[in-house]
Amino acid sequence: IDKLWSLVPEDVKEKAAKSKSTAPVLDVTQHGFFKVLGKGVLPTNQPLVVKAKLISKIAEKKIKEAGGAVIL
Repeated sequence: IDKLWSLVPEDVKEKAAKSKSTAPVLDVTQHGFFKVLGKGVLPTNQPLVVKAKLISKIAEKKIKEAGGAVIL
């Protein structure tokens, strides 16, 4: 969880900060990761949509609490 925002490109982060109605989509499999674990925290003011093969229950809970979504 704590490394997800570092995988999002800077230009996408800037667009997401300006527009509160959209959330960036991050496919972690394109970065060589297949499972997202719940260690760490996400910023609560910016939602994130995460695509992965496997996501732990804790990670899913934290992503949804931040206003994001999970796609398996």
